[in-house]
Amino acid sequence: MDLIAIIGYVAAVATTSSFLPQLIKILRKRRAEDISLLMYLIFVSGITLWLIYGILVHEMPIIAANGVTLVIALAILILKLKYG
Repeated sequence: MDLIAIIGYVAAVATTSSFLPQLIKILRKRRAEDISLLMYLIFVSGITLWLIYGILVHEMPIIAANGVTLVIALAILILKLKYG
């Protein structure tokens, strides 16, 4: 693995894991009224497009990061709809 790929994977882990505290907080408190529904709808749309882009250009760091981020963001969005 070359340096550019390593930078891509480290960036992917950093940005993707940044959503975990929010998800954990919602799950623990069972509250999501402070979460912006519009922001997460737009964000999930963007992440979906990034994932499609990554697949089309065959870039694993983009595919991995956006695949995992999409799962986390969708979970937050679903919890927002449930608890918001």
